[in-house]
Amino acid sequence: MSSTDTGRTGPVPPPPGGVLWSLAGDVRGLLMLPAALTLQVAHPAVGAGVDEHSVFRTDPWGRGERSLRSLQLWVYGGEAAAEEGRRLRTLHRTIQGTDTRGRRYHALTPANYAWVHATGFPVYQHAARYLVRPLGEAQERALYREWLQVGRILGIHDRDMPQTIEEFWPYYRSVLADEIERTPVVEDLVATDRPVPPPDRGPLAVRLLLRALWPVLLPPLARFRRFVTVGLMPPEAREAIGLAWSDAEERRLRRFCALVRRVVPVLPERLRYLPLARRARAAWRAERGARAIRPRPAGSVRSG
Repeated sequence: MSSTDTGRTGPVPPPPGGVLWSLAGDVRGLLMLPAALTLQVAHPAVGAGVDEHSVFRTDPWGRGERSLRSLQLWVYGGEAAAEEGRRLRTLHRTIQGTDTRGRRYHALTPANYAWVHATGFPVYQHAARYLVRPLGEAQERALYREWLQVGRILGIHDRDMPQTIEEFWPYYRSVLADEIERTPVVEDLVATDRPVPPPDRGPLAVRLLLRALWPVLLPPLARFRRFVTVGLMPPEAREAIGLAWSDAEERRLRRFCALVRRVVPVLPERLRYLPLARRARAAWRAERGARAIRPRPAGSVRSG
C-alpha cells in the first residue's frame, strides 16, 4: 500500500475532478454495471460465492441498491470510503465453499477478491467509448491509477493487482483464458425468462402500480438488461464467456448509445448524477469557491 494513499483513517478515494469522479456517479454508469457484474461472476469461485451466499435472486432490488451505494462510497465517500471497505471485507470473511470445478474457494483469497475489483477497469474503459467518449491514453492511465486507489480502499494489496496498464492486460487476458466460463449465475444474469420480483422501493402508489403492470413490463426489461449486459461487455470477455452478439445487435447498440450521448449531457445535474455523487460534487465546488475568494494574509505576494 502506497504511503501517498494513506492517512490517519486509511486509504483515500480517487481525487475530485478525476476520470472516475466523472464516470462513477453519472447515470450512464448504471448501464455499465451489469456487464461488470456478469464478468465478475463468470469466474468460477466468484460465481459460486454469489450463487450460494447472495440474495440477488430473492432480493434483487435491495441487493442492487446496496451494491450501488457501496460503489458510490468508494469514490465519493471521503473518510466513509475506508469504513465501507472494512465493512465489505468483514462481510466476505465467511463466504467460502466449492466452485464449479470442484475447487475450494474463499471470497477473500487474493486472486478472487482482486478479480472482482479488476473487472471494473476494462468495462469502464470499453463502455465509455459507447456511452461517453473514448478515453485518451492519459485518461486511461489516470483511470487505472484511480481504480488502484479504490482497490486499496477495499483492502486489496498492491502485490495482488497489476500496478500498470502494461501489466494489467496480460493478467486480464490470462484470467479470461484460464478461468472464465459461463457459470450458472451468468446464465441467470443474461436470461430473459427468469422470474424477477417487482421493485419494492419508492412510494407505495408507485410500487402498487409496478406490481400490477409487472407481468407486462418484465419481458422487455429483461431483454433490455441482456442487451446492455452483453453489448457493453468488452468483446474479448464476451467471447471468453460464450455470449453471442450479432452485427445487427451491435448496430442497435450504437444507435442507442448515440442517443444516450446526446441526451444525458444536457440533463440538469439532479438527473444526470446519482445522489451521493451530486452532493459530493456540490461540496467540492463550494470548497473550491471558498478557497478562491479567501483573502490572502497581509504582506503575501502573488506568485507567477
